[in-house]
Amino acid sequence: GGLVVPAVFERLPQITLEVMFGDLAGTFPNHPADPLQPANQRDLQARVVAGGFDIGLAFDGDADRVFVVDEAGRGLSGSTTTALLAAGVLRTNPGATILHNLICSRAVPEVIREHGGTPVRTKVGHSFIKQRMAETGAVFGGEHSAHYYFRDNFRADSGSIAALVVLEQICRAGVPLSTLRKPFDRYAASGEINTIVDDAAAVIERVAAAYADATQDRVDGLTVDLGDWLFNLRPSNTEPLLRLNLE
Repeated sequence: GGLVVPAVFERLPQITLEVMFGDLAGTFPNHPADPLQPANQRDLQARVVAGGFDIGLAFDGDADRVFVVDEAGRGLSGSTTTALLAAGVLRTNPGATILHNLICSRAVPEVIREHGGTPVRTKVGHSFIKQRMAETGAVFGGEHSAHYYFRDNFRADSGSIAALVVLEQICRAGVPLSTLRKPFDRYAASGEINTIVDDAAAVIERVAAAYADATQDRVDGLTVDLGDWLFNLRPSNTEPLLRLNLE
């Protein structure tokens, strides 16, 4: 990210870019290169406010993810950014199919439909998103974890492309990002809550039984929809954890 992102922005003379922690150092002396963790965005949020910047961009090490911070120093969730990007993509691809994973906010499919697109809900993860993009011909896909996939980028995720589309949206709207984000930022969400369990499958079945009267699906873990609130409970693919997302 520290090498590639400045090279991309060099071609945007109307944009003033300040790079924080851009030295290539595999020891990550400032903080880990994982913008999903709120603590790793704090330096950026403070700098955006102190420097009077219009936007902050928090990339991970290889810049396939980006989290966005508005001019007031408040971060956008991956879901809010997915909805914002979907609106921008649909402006130039009317009626297109857009993918979102199932832990994205329900605002995402709402925004896609409102802008004339077709939302497709997927499991969480690179391989599932890319396969479904190929199957459906989707032009864009977004994940709550801030991976954003573009058909014209070989269906691969790119934080740089996502950042440019967000900048385009701000420039077209002519309003601060704190104002632009409001129609896409609709619901209260828990964020991902991780719990260590001995038997993830057994816990999921107990939770399913407790909400037996609610609408449920098993696309990825357990999703329970109770109308004005819903949650997904899914096992980690890599750790002995259950991941809860509630909205």
